[in-house]
Amino acid sequence: MNFNEHNPPHFHAKYGDFEIIVEINSGIVDGKFPKRALSLVMEWYEIHKSELLQDWDMIRTTGEFNKIQPLE
Repeated sequence: MNFNEHNPPHFHAKYGDFEIIVEINSGIVDGKFPKRALSLVMEWYEIHKSELLQDWDMIRTTGEFNKIQPLE
C-alpha cells in the first residue's frame, strides 16, 4: 500500500518481473503472477484481510501502517 492511494482498497504484490493488485474487499486480482506465487498471496490475503482493511484506513489518514506478518 502507498500513502494517498486511490479507492477501492487494495494492495500491490510483486514477484520478480510480475506485479498484481488485489482488491481487499472482493479479492479481485488485476495483473499476472505465476500460479504458485498467486496461491501464496491469496492464502496470505485470506488470513490477513481484516488487518489489510485496518492498514488501508490508517495509511490514508495518517500515512502510517502496521506491518503484517508473512506466511510461515
